[in-house]
Amino acid sequence: MSETRHRWFAVPLLIVLLPLIVVALTIWFVAAISVLLIVWTTWCPRGRYALVVYSDSPIWQPYFDAQVLPAVGNRGVMLNWSDRARWKFSLAVVSFRLFGGHRNFNPMVIVFPPFRWPRRFRFYEAFRAFKHGRPESVERTRTDLLGLLDQITAPRR
Repeated sequence: MSETRHRWFAVPLLIVLLPLIVVALTIWFVAAISVLLIVWTTWCPRGRYALVVYSDSPIWQPYFDAQVLPAVGNRGVMLNWSDRARWKFSLAVVSFRLFGGHRNFNPMVIVFPPFRWPRRFRFYEAFRAFKHGRPESVERTRTDLLGLLDQITAPRR
């Protein structure tokens, strides 16, 4: 009985909030599609298909500097989370805010395949295992990321 007593407000609250939720989701979706169109028309023709977000963490910076950043190279736009106080309004920052999420986003790479939804490669959890001597997840994430980038950037026949 106490459980139904505590939930009586859920249905009226949902009815009241549903229009606001629908409007918020619609605005987010329109913004996301707009940003994707801009990325596809500005970055992709120049060979930039990825947004790399990383930081100066002693846990992953050496690995990222040696293994990920050179492999992504000119195919990516870089954002250093440690410098976020100096970030200005830009396509990279807006793309990160829209597609990066709010958890486990550092380090991460967002790949923007033409005419497909972006794919996120989150390294955070993998580096937690890496820190404890288990590099398999980091290597698997890196391999998957570079495989997708190679697939996108491979010359068409």
